[in-house]
Amino acid sequence: MPTVILDRDGVIGEDTDGIPSVAEWQPLPGSLQAIGRLSQNGYRVVLVLNQAELAGRKFSIEDFNAINQKMMSHLAQFGGQIEAIFFCPCSSRDADCNCRKPKPDMLLNLAGRLRINLEGVPCVGDRISDLQSARAAGAQPILVKTGRGARIVNDNKVPKDVPVYENLAAFVNDLLGKH
Repeated sequence: MPTVILDRDGVIGEDTDGIPSVAEWQPLPGSLQAIGRLSQNGYRVVLVLNQAELAGRKFSIEDFNAINQKMMSHLAQFGGQIEAIFFCPCSSRDADCNCRKPKPDMLLNLAGRLRINLEGVPCVGDRISDLQSARAAGAQPILVKTGRGARIVNDNKVPKDVPVYENLAAFVNDLLGKH
């Protein structure tokens, strides 16, 4: 089964520099429909997230789960589903952390658990760390201009071989148009 790996904040939902409450989580226009199309076309969708807010105690694991549940509840209305959510709860200042993006360990763990080869698997994000993690793990980094992606494009920080899309829906349209 083909797999697509997504970041959440800035790709599926608004990036608010740490989501303090379930009520504040809002999907980006077209993102839930795009995931629905992936699911309906036989793609396995998996999320890979840095969640430093857990380390900083800005919100609890219960809040984190409630945000994901809200997202999945909205997603179900479009026939979409998320097969798994992998996350790193460590702070960016945690020198002992091996799972936090841009390191590849979270993606490699995902590959082992799902028994997939990451070569060519699209890994969609809005930050340089998403791109670096995907590349280091052997996946295909994809940048969207939502979230922080537009700033990366404007600052000319996108590697030449990384495809750039306006948003998740544009990426999915292109992906499904190729198959």
